[in-house]
Amino acid sequence: MKSPATTIGNLIDNQSTAFIGSVDDDGFPNMKAMLPPRKREGIKRLWFTTNTSSMRTGQYRKNPKACVYFCDRRFFRGVMLKGRMEVLEDPAIKKMIWREGDDQYYTKGVTDPDYCVLKFTAGAGRFYSNFKSEVFSVE
Repeated sequence: MKSPATTIGNLIDNQSTAFIGSVDDDGFPNMKAMLPPRKREGIKRLWFTTNTSSMRTGQYRKNPKACVYFCDRRFFRGVMLKGRMEVLEDPAIKKMIWREGDDQYYTKGVTDPDYCVLKFTAGAGRFYSNFKSEVFSVE
């Protein structure tokens, strides 16, 4: 039998959309659909690309509390990971995450000042499958 982390990792890898949550200045949750993570280390760490100038980036700079949600509509199951989001602008990390075609979003290339990386680190999660939910810690 697969471990829960393997099952969740496979669910993440097979989705074309990730939903990320942040906290606004009034303390309300905000959600946004994103392209899937560019890199994944287990279910503990996920890396996304975004605009440095985006509202979400500003929210994470002020309050790093975050969640990420993935939904497998075919099997009606999903996972929410809770943790913290870091805004990274280190050139080496930006280069590590960069992919061919990204210049359509970031016209100045990998050094575009409006290109940054969001690194999510999970601490806990909730997995829904077969009409039940399971809360778990992420090690």
